[in-house]
Amino acid sequence: MTLLKLDVFSVRNIHSATIQPSPSLNFVTGANASGKSSLLEAIFILGRARSFRTQYVKQAISFEQAQLIVAAQHRQHQGSVSNLGIQINTKQTEIRIDQENRQKADLAYLFPVQLIHPKSYRLLDAGPQNRREFLDWGIFNHNRNFLPTWRRYSKAVQQRNVLLRTRQTKQLPAWDKELVEYGNAVNAFRKDYIQLLAPVFLRMACYFLDTTHIDLRFIAGWDEQLSLEHILAGNLEKDLRYGFTHAGPHRADFLTFHNKRLAKDYLSRGQQKLLVLALLLSQVSLLNNDAQNNCCILVDDLTAELDTENRSKLLKYMADLGCQVFITGTELSDFGDLSTLNNYKVFHVEHGCIQQV
Repeated sequence: MTLLKLDVFSVRNIHSATIQPSPSLNFVTGANASGKSSLLEAIFILGRARSFRTQYVKQAISFEQAQLIVAAQHRQHQGSVSNLGIQINTKQTEIRIDQENRQKADLAYLFPVQLIHPKSYRLLDAGPQNRREFLDWGIFNHNRNFLPTWRRYSKAVQQRNVLLRTRQTKQLPAWDKELVEYGNAVNAFRKDYIQLLAPVFLRMACYFLDTTHIDLRFIAGWDEQLSLEHILAGNLEKDLRYGFTHAGPHRADFLTFHNKRLAKDYLSRGQQKLLVLALLLSQVSLLNNDAQNNCCILVDDLTAELDTENRSKLLKYMADLGCQVFITGTELSDFGDLSTLNNYKVFHVEHGCIQQV
């Protein structure tokens, strides 16, 4: 997967820009607030139909503009070229692939994007929703059956919660049956994926942290010594009292341990960043082995993430990974020694204008 040409219109302070990036490494320089992160945000929007900088993607539309557009020519893994684009205004999102209207999931499958930025380390110490989203994005790209199963499970939970709040207990058994069926399926997807991810993560952690004492532990969202059906029945009184379902895959989590101790409590902030970097890149590595299209990696503010030694490690790893990568920094010197790299481009951003150097 490679972006051959990228067009960005009205994303933050980028009013209009066109670039032809390298299929390998792309370094993006510029002063603070020049538009570097806006370029990465535009690429992220193209892949995920949402922003990583705001909960509401419409806030990424340039001031006094009616809509934003991100479009690209995209070479797929087998060599064919597709045209893809997304247009977002205050009322709707329109996605087109080769002149056909498509859904967000179609775009995400075609153009998977992984983000590494200064807040990435929060994956370890933020709430479990962040880790579920990380896990489910990987499973989404690994197995096409996951998304419809997850949607059915989510609908069952939502309907059950409505019945709990309105105390319509006669209808609960029907939705409990749906919740158990699809909940067990979602749980199985996640456990299978963790088993695949864990050894790749261990190798990556060894590369960046020089340790093999790393462990991932999956938490299903209920006590798996008992069936989900049994748990729902036992929690019914509590669920009715509070008006929502306390147990199930929607409460799942995973924890990262180092030397059998919770990593977020014992590792330094710098080590936590390296551990999260290993986690994100292990997911990319797994995706590249499974998916038809390699992942595009976005690294926002490289110097905030890593010291000089680990920046060099990261660049070397990504240069050999076979992915298209976009990395931002204030100065070209932020990226360290580039003399050993063969295939890269440098872009400079100033007041939202992007020029190849």
